[in-house]
Amino acid sequence: MKVAWFDCQAGASGDMFLGALVDAGAPLSTLQAAVDAVGVEPVRLEQRAVTRQGIAATRVDVQAPPSDVTRTWADIRGLLDRAPLDDAVRARSLDVFARLARAEAAAHGVGADEVHFHEVGALDAIADVVASCAGLEALGISEAVASPVTLGSGTASGAHGVVPVPGPAVLALLAEAGAPVQSGPSASEMCTPTGAALLAATVSTWGGLPLMTVTATGVGAGSRDDEGVANVLRVVIGDRVTMDGSTESVVLSANVDDLDPRLWPAVLARLLDAGADDAWLTPILMKKGRPAHTLSVLTDRGRAESLRRVVFTETSTIGLREQVVTKHALARELRTVDVDGESVRVKVALLDGAVVNATPEFDDVVAAASRLGRPVKSVLAAASAVVHAATPTS
Repeated sequence: MKVAWFDCQAGASGDMFLGALVDAGAPLSTLQAAVDAVGVEPVRLEQRAVTRQGIAATRVDVQAPPSDVTRTWADIRGLLDRAPLDDAVRARSLDVFARLARAEAAAHGVGADEVHFHEVGALDAIADVVASCAGLEALGISEAVASPVTLGSGTASGAHGVVPVPGPAVLALLAEAGAPVQSGPSASEMCTPTGAALLAATVSTWGGLPLMTVTATGVGAGSRDDEGVANVLRVVIGDRVTMDGSTESVVLSANVDDLDPRLWPAVLARLLDAGADDAWLTPILMKKGRPAHTLSVLTDRGRAESLRRVVFTETSTIGLREQVVTKHALARELRTVDVDGESVRVKVALLDGAVVNATPEFDDVVAAASRLGRPVKSVLAAASAVVHAATPTS
């Protein structure tokens, strides 16, 4: 479980994002293979060392032939759906371009499938997105945090002519993601739509460098070498830690009063299958005396986004609350014990090496009791007793 922190003091772009990941150790050959899998005109990634305001960085250039192809969101979606990509790389790449399509559609007042991406859909942007998503997977990033994003000011030239900075698409992308933004020191475009979409599809929390043990760092260079600010995107990668050995988790919750109650067991099972540490219901009474339930989901930050999607798709809620909590968990292991010749699995919790809790798997207990012709409560007690007898207790 790796966490990545992106330092966006100089904004972000597709090439800066890609350069930072390569500088942090993502193999260029792996990223090139992902780009090749998309099946567009030949595109090559070339890595070189540069400096920006005295800071050493990696620049990844995308070498692509001239192309006058204008691709729609539907075109790009078809390319990615057909490409033999890793499922996680495909899903994140689709998410990036879907976000871009929504933002461009809102900016120009058209439907998302009508959006012509122009420079965003050009070969170099497709390469930036797909290669960056492959880089995140190659580095094992399961959670991302980012600083406030610097956007720049002034104007920039694009396919639609001269546009103000920050552009409407960049603002829409970062607003949808709840990202904090600032203008910054440079009268230029410091955050591009591709950079904003990559951050929005990757980052789950915005803020300072989280508490971690650092395992890798990377610095990705943009094309300009501006005065007064190093035009780089930094990434710091590591393992989350806490000072007391606890872990930081997230509780997602929603009050639901209009879901068929027969669906709740399937909802809870779906959340647990999707990686939730725990999921539970609390009966509540809402306004006007309406009976309802509060759905709560405990998870680590890395799985929070996927579990949000499960809640929204499997229930009728239209909103979620999110609370960061500190989790203290005992060491645990699964043991198999013998009860009169029948095997029963027991979940054992340990404190300083001593057993403090032993919980037999109930399905195993019921099956063993049936075969032995004994009461379930008798087998349950016997399985717990075997574990406690075999290991010193506190």
